[in-house]
Amino acid sequence: QVQLVESGGGLVQAGGSLRLSCAASGRTFSIYRMGWFRQAPGKERDFVAAITWNSGSTHYADSVKGRFTISRDNAKNTVHLQMNSLKPEDTAVYYCAARTSSLTQYNYWGQGTQVTVSS
Repeated sequence: QVQLVESGGGLVQAGGSLRLSCAASGRTFSIYRMGWFRQAPGKERDFVAAITWNSGSTHYADSVKGRFTISRDNAKNTVHLQMNSLKPEDTAVYYCAARTSSLTQYNYWGQGTQVTVSS
């Protein structure tokens, strides 16, 4: 089992920045990739960014490219999402997720953290 705990959400004005963190515990050696997803009210959960645990390769949704940066701290089993130039449409609950294989879906999820961007 892998446990994920997010932190760093909050309220920010448009154009501002926030940094989300996700701390992993448990069987962290089994993690293949970690990602961030978000869900706005009345909408489906969407992919935001992901990072492969060992190689550090990253992948971003088009909507956040150039504004968000995902990074990892292997020693602390933590993943960060630096969000710059925030827009009101970035408002959502942000979820951290982990997958233990390239052949599976994300199989571990955090509880989510609210990000609200005011105009």
